[in-house]
Amino acid sequence: MSNSSLNSSRLDSTEHLTRRGLVVMWSGAKRERVMFALAVTASVVFGFLTVADAWVLGWATDEAIVPAFQNGDTTSAAIWAAAFAFLIVALIRTLAVIGRRLFGGIVYYRLVRDDRLNVTRAYVRLPLSWHRKHSTGSLLSNANADVEARWGVFMPLPMAIGTVAMMIAAIVTMLAADVVLTIVGLVSFPLLFLANGIYQRWQAPRIALAQQLRAELSSVAHESFDGALVVKSLGREAAETQRFARVSEQLRDANVSIGRVRAVFDPFIEALPNLAVLAVIVLGTARVLNGQAAAGDVVQIAFMFTVVAMPVRSFGWVLGELPRAVVGEARVSSVLNERSQMVWGTDSVPASGPVEVLVTDVSYSHPDDPATRALTDLSFTVAPGSVTAIVGSTGSGKSTLISLLARLTDPDAGDVRFGGVDVRNLTQTAFTGAVALVPQATFIFDDTVRANVCLGLEISEDELLEVLELVQARTFIEQLPDGLGTVLGERGTSLSGGQRQRIALARALVRKPQVLLLDDATSALDPHVEQAILRALGARKDAPTTIVVAYRKATIALADQIVLLAAGQIEDAGTEADLRSRSVRYRDLVDAYDVARGEVDHE
Repeated sequence: MSNSSLNSSRLDSTEHLTRRGLVVMWSGAKRERVMFALAVTASVVFGFLTVADAWVLGWATDEAIVPAFQNGDTTSAAIWAAAFAFLIVALIRTLAVIGRRLFGGIVYYRLVRDDRLNVTRAYVRLPLSWHRKHSTGSLLSNANADVEARWGVFMPLPMAIGTVAMMIAAIVTMLAADVVLTIVGLVSFPLLFLANGIYQRWQAPRIALAQQLRAELSSVAHESFDGALVVKSLGREAAETQRFARVSEQLRDANVSIGRVRAVFDPFIEALPNLAVLAVIVLGTARVLNGQAAAGDVVQIAFMFTVVAMPVRSFGWVLGELPRAVVGEARVSSVLNERSQMVWGTDSVPASGPVEVLVTDVSYSHPDDPATRALTDLSFTVAPGSVTAIVGSTGSGKSTLISLLARLTDPDAGDVRFGGVDVRNLTQTAFTGAVALVPQATFIFDDTVRANVCLGLEISEDELLEVLELVQARTFIEQLPDGLGTVLGERGTSLSGGQRQRIALARALVRKPQVLLLDDATSALDPHVEQAILRALGARKDAPTTIVVAYRKATIALADQIVLLAAGQIEDAGTEADLRSRSVRYRDLVDAYDVARGEVDHE
C-alpha cells in the first residue's frame, strides 16, 4: 500500500483521527516521561499562577484601588503588598514559562532525533528490493518532514495540559467570587470546544493532503537534481520546471485551503472569549451598582477570562496538529514496521584466501513481476582464485545474477555458496568482509580521494598506493591539486568516467576480498588499460575469485571460464575456445563490439 492510500484510509473519520492522535501522544509521553512530566509540571504551575495573578488583581482592586476612589486616599501598605504580590507571581510565572518551553522543546527534539535515527537504521536494514519500490524523495520525507509532523503536537501539548489545571482552578476561584458572572462567562467555552471540533473535522483532510504533497514535491525535486545531466544535456529544463511547478501549485492550493479554514475559524475562536469578557463586564457593572457584587470580584473574573482565553487556544493548536501527527505517524511507522529485512546467519567464510563460488539451481523473479523468471535453474562453479566472465545480451540476467552473488537480494530457489557455506548462513560481517562488488554505476562521495577509497578502513599509505598502482589510478591522483587529500565533489563530477571506475576498483581491492564481483565495472576504461588492470590483478598471489560481467573480446579472453546467459538461463559454459567453436550466439556477442569499433574507425 502506498503512503498516500495509507494516509487516506487512516483519516476517514474525526473520531478515528482523534483516537490515533491520542495513541501518538501517549507513545511520545512514555518515551520521554521524565522531561514530559517536567514540562507539564511547569505548565500546571504557570496555570495556577495565572489564576493567582487574577486573584491578586481582584484583591488589589478591593484593598487599594476602590478605597482610593471612595475615600480619595489609600494606604502605602496596601500598595506595597499588591506590588510585591504581583512581582512574586510574575517571577514564578516567568520561571514556569521557561521550564514549560525548555522541557517541552527537549521532548520534541529528542523524539524527532530518535525517529530520524530509527528511520535511517531501518533504511540500512531493509533490503535493496524494498528501496527499489520507494522513491528517494519519499524516503527523505519519511526521515524529515514526516518525523517532524509526527511529533509536532508535542509543542503545544504541555501548555494544553497545564491549561486544564488552570481552568479548574479558575472556575473554582470565579465561582467563589461570583456564581452568576462565572456561569455567564463559561457559556463561551462549550461554543469554543464545538468550534475547535468543527475546525478539526474540516482541516484533517486538507492537512493530510498537504503532507502527502510535500513528499511528492521532495521526490520531484530529488529526481530533477539527480538527473541534472540528462535535464541539461537534453534541454529538459522547461519541462522539469513545469513538472516541479505543477506539484508546487498543488501544494500551494492545499496550503491556501488550510489557510482559508483558519481564516474562518480563527476570528470566531478569538472573539468568543472576548465576548464572554464583555458580557461579564456589562453584567458585573450592573451588579456592582445594585450592590450584588464587589468591584474586585468583577475585575478578577473579567481578567480571568481574558488571561484564560489565550491558553484555551492551545487546545485548538493541539487539535490542529493531530491530523499532521496521524499522517506523520502512519508514514513513519510504514518504514519502522517493515519486516522485509535480510536475515543473516552465524557462520564465517572457512578460508582466508580466495574461495570457491558454487551456484546451484538458482531461480529468481523480480518482486514487481513475479510471474516472469529473471533467472531459471542456474548452476555453475567458480574455482578459487579463478576468473569467470558472465556474457549475454541485454536483459539476459547478468546484473541480476551479480546482485544475487552480492546478496543484495536472495534467490527464490536454489543457493549460492562461498567456500561450501550458504551465503544466507554467513554473518553480515563475514559476508561483507569476503565479498566486494563494483557495480555498473560508480558512486563517488563528496569527500577526499583517500576517504572515497578507504571508506572508514585504516589503510596504510604503502598499501593504498600499491592498490592505486594496480588499478592504474596513482598517476592521475598524484596530479590532482592535493593528491589523496583532494576533495572530489558531489558524485565526483570533476573526474572522468574511467577515473571514477578506477577509484571504485581501488575501493573494492583495498578490502582484500575473497570474492570480487565486477558488474561491467570497467566499461569506461580504455581496453588496453582494462586488460592491464585485470592481468595485474590475476598475477597477484592473493588474487580473489573474480566474476566479471564482460563484453569486450580481449577481457573475456582473460577469463578461465565463460558462462553464456540467454533469457535468464545458462545456454553454454566453458573456455573461450570451446564457446567460440560451438556457439553462434557467443561468437555474435563477442564479435559485435569489435565490429562496432571497426565501423567507428572506418568513419
